[in-house]
Amino acid sequence: MENLDSYRQLIMTYATDIGIKVVGAILFWVVGRWLIGLAERLLQQAMARQKVDPTLVRYVGSFVAVTLNIILIVAILGYFGVQTTTFAALVAGIGVAIGAAWGGLLGNLAAGIFLVVLRPFKVGDFISAGGVTGRVKEIGLFATTINTPDNVMTLVGNGRIFGDTIQNFTANPYRRVDLKCQLAGSADHAAAMVLLREKLLAVDNVLADPPPEVEILDFNLVGPVLAVRPYCHNDNYWQVYFDGNRAIREALTAAGFPAPMPAQVVVMQQPAP
Repeated sequence: MENLDSYRQLIMTYATDIGIKVVGAILFWVVGRWLIGLAERLLQQAMARQKVDPTLVRYVGSFVAVTLNIILIVAILGYFGVQTTTFAALVAGIGVAIGAAWGGLLGNLAAGIFLVVLRPFKVGDFISAGGVTGRVKEIGLFATTINTPDNVMTLVGNGRIFGDTIQNFTANPYRRVDLKCQLAGSADHAAAMVLLREKLLAVDNVLADPPPEVEILDFNLVGPVLAVRPYCHNDNYWQVYFDGNRAIREALTAAGFPAPMPAQVVVMQQPAP
């Protein structure tokens, strides 16, 4: 009977100890989760006050939440007497394996963070990056969505964008429209240049400052080639491009300039008798 009482007392002691630990673990989990939620809210509020980009807020919030949850789980396991060093090594091994298998995906994620922090472009900008030209619709976690001029939605990996040359056509207040004008060899190029500078200013959305540039660019068998370069806001680029070409054609025709046509001079010599 004494042995039975001893066993009963031992079982009660272990049960009480385990019960206390279970209740303590539950309390740790509840309080820990509440503190993690509080930390997330405080962090988001602080970043919102600093007017940080919402995408970056989500990045940082997710990273902090995952990190704190892992720390909480390791702490609870340590409270139960589990060797957390082995668990940490296992987590590290899994992380290395996932990183090796999903290296490209994680690279896109890291590149997305840099795009949000460095801000080479923002949503709504017209850019050329990763071999795609168009207007930015969304900067995602792993890819950026771009609507091309022919209205095709294109997703480009952030790693490809960040590792390539980025051109932001919206960043500056205006851009140059590059046009060409072929003149006949017999045409008065000086009069044509003066005329085109005047007519380009009448085209809608062409800026007067800086003024349009018209200069001789090249020569070929037909005659001189003029570089015609008006300036406009990026939103009006294609309108100015097409209207500018039409203005060149109509202005030169109305002024009576000869049509450029290829010509060759053939010299024939008779052999001496």
